[in-house]
Amino acid sequence: MKFHSEFAIKKMEQPITHHHSILLIGSCFTENIGALLSHSKFKVLENPSGILFNPISVVDALRMYIHRELITANSLFTCNECWHSWRHHSRYSGITANEAVQKINQSTQAAHQYLKQADYLFITLGSSWVYQLTNKAVGASVGTTVANNHKAPSNWFEKKLLCSNEIIDLFKGLLEELCAFNPHLQVIFTISPVRHLREGMIENNRSKAALIQAVHTLVEDNEHLYYFPAYELVIDDLRDYRFYSEDLVHPNYHATQYVWEKFILACIHADTQKLLPKISEINLAYQHLPFNAATQLHQAFLKKYEVITSQLMEQHPEINFEKTLTYFKTGVKN
Repeated sequence: MKFHSEFAIKKMEQPITHHHSILLIGSCFTENIGALLSHSKFKVLENPSGILFNPISVVDALRMYIHRELITANSLFTCNECWHSWRHHSRYSGITANEAVQKINQSTQAAHQYLKQADYLFITLGSSWVYQLTNKAVGASVGTTVANNHKAPSNWFEKKLLCSNEIIDLFKGLLEELCAFNPHLQVIFTISPVRHLREGMIENNRSKAALIQAVHTLVEDNEHLYYFPAYELVIDDLRDYRFYSEDLVHPNYHATQYVWEKFILACIHADTQKLLPKISEINLAYQHLPFNAATQLHQAFLKKYEVITSQLMEQHPEINFEKTLTYFKTGVKN
């Protein structure tokens, strides 16, 4: 008896290995996948502008990286005793304008260099709803789409639903710029399974529908684009509130792990897949907490994994286990 509807996922023609670099951008689900990739020792740069939900902010951020667009304090505004950017998540805010400017510009510089050499760009879109500034707001012109509301007063914003054609047009221009900036870049699109129920149940579905239509149109028209169905895996395959957190909005650990397993099969090179259990074993050994670090048993444990880790790094120098290896050699975590 089947209790969920599994479906076949098209595999990437050029799957990912540990030799590749990946830049991830978009919603909070991006950070879930990014953390799993990083834990598996892939080279990743994750959300250099912080979490971004809507297509306009994602496109704006990527153009910022391409053109290495640095900001000044004139681009910021104050609210709730902090300095913020309408183009960034609150993690890039600061108590002083200089602090926020430094955070943003350092991240933009790093993203520019990383994107120039990256092999894959992983874009997760969360919502077609955008929030635009009204004449009550400060820090940017009326009609500006914001990446984050920074807990500003609600009358600073008005809400708009993007249609699929608007999203397609946004990304068509961006993809041309990305191709000129980094010709070998492969782009992976996905739709976040996080449900934006603050907009309303029906409004969330309208939003996801516009994203899905837009992304599939783009992928069908561009051979260097790939769609990974994270949204469908949670909404249509698992299809059960057991796979959501208590807020009924965010997929829980089990759902995320299920999507990750499907991602490995569809997007990770077969030879690289064989390395992942060994990497996981080493990670678990690193996280092990001994009852008594001075015992011969623990010292033997460290020596065992020093050998295992050294051998893996010799065979695969593209995998960075330096911090872990130092612990196995010294017994001290930095």
